[in-house]
Amino acid sequence: MKLLSLIRDRLLQLELLFAAASLLLLLVLAVAQIIARNAFDAGITQADTLTRYLVLYVTFFGATLAVDRNRHIKIDVACTLLSTRTQAHLYRPLRALAAVICMFFADASIRFWRDEWTYAQDYERWQVIVGLILPVGFVLLTIHFLLAALLGPDDDACRLP
Repeated sequence: MKLLSLIRDRLLQLELLFAAASLLLLLVLAVAQIIARNAFDAGITQADTLTRYLVLYVTFFGATLAVDRNRHIKIDVACTLLSTRTQAHLYRPLRALAAVICMFFADASIRFWRDEWTYAQDYERWQVIVGLILPVGFVLLTIHFLLAALLGPDDDACRLP
């Protein structure tokens, strides 16, 4: 279990770094694009496309951090109806189910990405490479839900916010 905790901690550090770098790059690129359009009547080529992808980067890395801290969106109405003890008993099975669902999404996004790569024009390949965030993001979410299922709840994991 200590090895799994160590893996989770290192993964979180890396994801936090990527999330912060993505957000910083997004802000710098957006401000530079605004200045270029307003001051020089010209924009940065492909900046809008890159900012859209950076939003996905921030979203996926933020989602993995939220899953680890048990702060992800819960659409489960039963959470308000179940006792804390029952929620604690359901913690591992529900995280395992979420990992399986994310695994299906990861598989679909990998197949989608491969299809995009196959049919992308040479000048569009950079967008497909940047689009790797979709399969990578779902794989990371799968890993985090799987680690949560294996490691079990933290002290405050089953308390409602």
